[in-house]
Amino acid sequence: MRAIRLHEFGPADNLTYEDVPDPVPGAGEVLIAVEAAGVHLMDTALRQGSAGGGPVAPPVLPTIPGREVAGTVEAVGSDTDNHWIGKRVVVHLGPVPGGYAERAVARAESLHEIPDHLGGAHAVATIGTGRTAIGVLEQAALTADDVVLITAAAGGIGSLFVQYARNAGATVVGLAGGPEKTQQVVELGAQVAVDYRRADWPGRVREQLGERDLTVVLDGVGGENGRRAFELLGIGGRILMFGWSGGGPVELTTDDLMQRGLSATWAIGPKLMRRLRTLETKALEQSTEAHWVPLVTTFPLAKAADAHRALENRETVGKVVLLP
Repeated sequence: MRAIRLHEFGPADNLTYEDVPDPVPGAGEVLIAVEAAGVHLMDTALRQGSAGGGPVAPPVLPTIPGREVAGTVEAVGSDTDNHWIGKRVVVHLGPVPGGYAERAVARAESLHEIPDHLGGAHAVATIGTGRTAIGVLEQAALTADDVVLITAAAGGIGSLFVQYARNAGATVVGLAGGPEKTQQVVELGAQVAVDYRRADWPGRVREQLGERDLTVVLDGVGGENGRRAFELLGIGGRILMFGWSGGGPVELTTDDLMQRGLSATWAIGPKLMRRLRTLETKALEQSTEAHWVPLVTTFPLAKAADAHRALENRETVGKVVLLP
């Protein structure tokens, strides 16, 4: 089969497209003919030999990256139910990579069967990104009374937040980089979309909201823009943080919270790890029933290096997916 391999940590060019032996499913495992493989921002850090602040340690080289795949089960290992053969499935591979390939092995108990009308790219966009989104949103408990600001609203998680918040009846403010992405955020359902690359973006948010205060910030960017979003919260507001793609988590003090009666939550980590299967199921229900439609940017499997560069340069919209 053909797969992407990493032999040496470093730049995206170190991802090579080559022939490798087909994997063989062991006891309790299945072999999947991959139709879509997810690319996560963490993959770019692992490619460089860093954990990127995430829970997964850098891999032993050489390795086939990727932990999210959708496809059809071709074979099963010993002690595995034959009923999986021929089923379309999606799975998060967990700590063991192998997704950037034409075939991948997965644990049978981790599989989710997917309906024919749900495309592989959308299923992959849901299994990892979607489960994180649901975990954060359950804690946010959005209502029609909320005014919620979403950083990186055109990204994989942010675009799901926009649609979910819209469905909850909340007023949605989306930050995105550039006119094309801000227009995409409007099309997803945001009432306000602002280009965070403009130095005056907080003032533009205030202007468009008028007398309404922000009640919630959903932030995966951190850094300066995450802090500026936090400062827009009205009295009694709350910020839920789940990442720091902008260079570091938002730095907060007790005084920051006390002055306006605010609350801050680190919304991911161990408390979600115990519920991953449940969160995956709930996220897939959102996609299957079209309550949200994941945005995807696709690349051929052979162009995985291009996918990594585009993701690192913020040139993508939604979830990045490789198609064998």
